[in-house]
Amino acid sequence: MSTAPPHVLIIGAGTGGLCLAHGLRRAGISVAVYERHHHSAEGLLGYRVGIGPTGSRALRECLPPKLFATFLATCARPPSYFNVVTQRLRQTASFELRPTADPVHTEHSVARMVLRQVLLTDLGDVVRFDKTFVRYEQHDDGAVTAHFADGTTATGDLLVAADGTHSAVRRQYLPHAVTRDAGTINIATRIPLTAQTRDLVPERVRKGISLIFGAGGTMGVLHVMEFKWDADRTIKPGVTDDDAALLRAWSGLSTQTSTDYINLIIWSTARRFPADVLKRRGEDLIRVALDLTPNWHPHLRELLRMSDPGSALPIKVSTSEPTPPWKSSNVTLLGDAIHTMTPGRGVGANTALRDARLLCEHLTRAAAGDKTLVQAVADYEAAMVPYGFARVAESLNRSGTSGDDRMYRPVVGRLALLGARGYFGVTSRVPPLRRRFVDDFHTYEGDQD
Repeated sequence: MSTAPPHVLIIGAGTGGLCLAHGLRRAGISVAVYERHHHSAEGLLGYRVGIGPTGSRALRECLPPKLFATFLATCARPPSYFNVVTQRLRQTASFELRPTADPVHTEHSVARMVLRQVLLTDLGDVVRFDKTFVRYEQHDDGAVTAHFADGTTATGDLLVAADGTHSAVRRQYLPHAVTRDAGTINIATRIPLTAQTRDLVPERVRKGISLIFGAGGTMGVLHVMEFKWDADRTIKPGVTDDDAALLRAWSGLSTQTSTDYINLIIWSTARRFPADVLKRRGEDLIRVALDLTPNWHPHLRELLRMSDPGSALPIKVSTSEPTPPWKSSNVTLLGDAIHTMTPGRGVGANTALRDARLLCEHLTRAAAGDKTLVQAVADYEAAMVPYGFARVAESLNRSGTSGDDRMYRPVVGRLALLGARGYFGVTSRVPPLRRRFVDDFHTYEGDQD
């Protein structure tokens, strides 16, 4: 069996693709990443993602140790509470979360743009931007060639689709694999954290993650992101010497555009939104959010008015349909390219990272001569497909992520809303239930199937 290490082509410089690239480089495997966007700041939707034990474990194993430490240093202040509030900011439930020094068995608050910059660190010779994938061609000798819109090509031994929900690789490789609308739409906004906006948020909400159960089937989530640097990229007082040294040495800090902000997202069933909402931007989109929240607390509505117009994004939530097994080859997929899932606790990002870690393990064994490349891919897919689609179903069943959720129905929706609020209220007041909820929040592992 040949022990020559393969050359891997990764289509898409998202979270999973870049994590895989780092893991392969550490294993001595040649890799190149091709990204359709023109530069690193383009193409990111949403602002916060929770990286839990599943994702943290993958990052720890794939990234160089110093870069993993940098990832930890760039995370935002961890939440002290998980709150459930009404649209009038009345508290339904509040769970005090535990501080932990364990870098893996907890949830990290991560800004997507910051994570992108961390994962791009030291990959300048690997990532090619402005490369729109068009098609691939498999050869009789086992090689695979990727063709790009600019007329260039790249040939390797394995092609990995990490190009997201609308994967061009998947369309060619698995045309029977489909995604569908989940039936909900999000409007994500970002509000600069200033003395004025800080005063609009109750302290317990400001220090935690807050789920907003609005009457009439409009939901929301509010989270304050506070980093270890200020708007001038100066390290804040109180940051540990080790973290300060890591941040000063990190090349991404000088180009980092993320500074302290309030992330406020609202969502509901798609039929409540204007038909052209996905085309709207700026002040026009913020007005849509205000129209959906007429009875929300004045402070929440003021935050929407004060949001950065350029930050407002409409997001149509999609979900994958289970895909029947396929014959493994020198093309494979990871993350949203194969198992798109709805938002919630960062399940999609964490699962993509899990994919990257698992694929890296199998490819490393192939490079060592323990198995063929195609067998490595087959072993990866045999594990990835079941857990990936299990996470898809799990994410779709979370409160309000499906447009078919009962809370969006007339009359029945009021009962469903009362039931959801009642569940959190009881859970927060019964000590054994409260402890179980907090334990799950800190240690939820999507790789425990």
